[in-house]
Amino acid sequence: MPPNVPSATPATGTGADATTDSDAPPEAVVPLMRGITVLLRLTEAGGVSSLSGLEKSTGLARSTVDRITATLARRGYVRLDGRDAVLAPRLMELGNAYLAALRLPGLLDAHADALADELDESVSLAVGDRDGIRFIHQATRRRAMSLSFRIGDLLPAERTAPGSLFATEWGEAEWARWRARREADPEGRGFPAVPPRSGAYDAFEERVASARAQGWALDDELIEPGLVAVSVPVRNRGSGRGRIACVANVVSHTSRHTAESLREVLLPRLRATVDVMERVLRETPPSAGTSVAPSGLAAWTGASKQELGREFVESLARGLTVITSFDAGRAELTLTDVAQATGLARATARRALITLEHLGYVESYGRVFRLTPRVLGLGFPPLSMLPLSEIAAPHLAALSARLHDSASLAVLVGDEIQYVARAATARILSANITVGTRLPAYATSLGRVMLADLPQRPADDAAVALDRVRRDGYALVDAELEEGLRSVAVPVRERSGRVVAAVNVAMHSGRRTAEECVREVLPALRATVTSIEADLHVAGRFRRVPAG
Repeated sequence: MPPNVPSATPATGTGADATTDSDAPPEAVVPLMRGITVLLRLTEAGGVSSLSGLEKSTGLARSTVDRITATLARRGYVRLDGRDAVLAPRLMELGNAYLAALRLPGLLDAHADALADELDESVSLAVGDRDGIRFIHQATRRRAMSLSFRIGDLLPAERTAPGSLFATEWGEAEWARWRARREADPEGRGFPAVPPRSGAYDAFEERVASARAQGWALDDELIEPGLVAVSVPVRNRGSGRGRIACVANVVSHTSRHTAESLREVLLPRLRATVDVMERVLRETPPSAGTSVAPSGLAAWTGASKQELGREFVESLARGLTVITSFDAGRAELTLTDVAQATGLARATARRALITLEHLGYVESYGRVFRLTPRVLGLGFPPLSMLPLSEIAAPHLAALSARLHDSASLAVLVGDEIQYVARAATARILSANITVGTRLPAYATSLGRVMLADLPQRPADDAAVALDRVRRDGYALVDAELEEGLRSVAVPVRERSGRVVAAVNVAMHSGRRTAEECVREVLPALRATVTSIEADLHVAGRFRRVPAG
């Protein structure tokens, strides 16, 4: 049965405007609707907006904006930077909940990546979202002329190859929604991820009919001049033809391929990969539901309310937590399941689900609820582009301000380190290093904590030092790179536990003794790295996070 979402919710997937939605059911949680509106406006603004800008774009009172952003900051979903609100990586846990419940990225992304390597072209996976599509995985090529969309961006179906394929499964209600949107928005301005374009609807129904007949679809410069793509549906083939689970899409540029050469050269390889993907879906058993202990949300919200007082909007925090109750093995939950997973009272969980369903983030089938792709619209697109250097930057700044010494993030490049982020201190005498600087790895504390994680063994003298670093979990280097320079470093690990970077604090040796570095600096450094890793683990759950 189709999802039970009121027709007043905009078809473009931006969510109902919580400030003016007169069609909301009486049980809807207004603070939750308003909080989601703030997140949407921040997303549309690229992840950062002044508080006064949010007041203007949402139509909410400034006091309401302040309370909402304070609550989101308490939750770790935004960072308040002076007069600006900035989306924080932890917000991606909402989109991660949808992607984990969907299972497709975890099952298919390695095959998409392998195809991108083979073809040397960008490959993506997309899902349908009403009369639009959203990408759930991107394997991109880095070249001067390249194009990729952010994970979670909403694109109009008629301007994409995957959209033609998803439309082959539309019924009368879906076509009626598309036609209504076409009349109301002839240039597609409700899709900010793509440039407006008149005539984009021309021949869409013919393209859908062709996609239905041939089993694949072509994008011949529909998004913008120069962009071409070919798509093949990945079906859940339990029996018979099967419904489309997602669409695999190869994107190129007319300087490399014409639409015709896409069909002749790339389509056969894409079809072969889709065959493998469909076999994976057939052979992977359904996820067993997992029981989840109460999250302690009630205790956390109570403590937050006590600390922030009326500035903390408890119903907003609770409503967003309902989204994170879905995950791998918990794709479909009953009201009782949601209440148990969040620790909320059934009545509270019910009102949150009613609100989220009204806004289009949840759909219900009988007694069961599940997330929709629209959840990806809550901050995921701009946050999915963050490199590790930007994830770490605010944490480095806080550490530097706390210790009054410079803090840096570096990665290992061969037998050298390269600085990718840095927060300098305002001292007359301080370590003068800029982002991009390379130094010998072994002579630096940053290099040693990264070298200690490598499987190969260096020379005997170095092995002893690196064994000590591996055992202690930090490196302290004193005047080895330069006389008078002392630094201590801690490794940064990704979700798998592999060291991908390191953070250090550097100072003149007159500032602190080696013992004082271990006693005073190391605890703060470790706490900072723990915070960076927490953000990195959320941001890197379904994508590769580049260094900088």
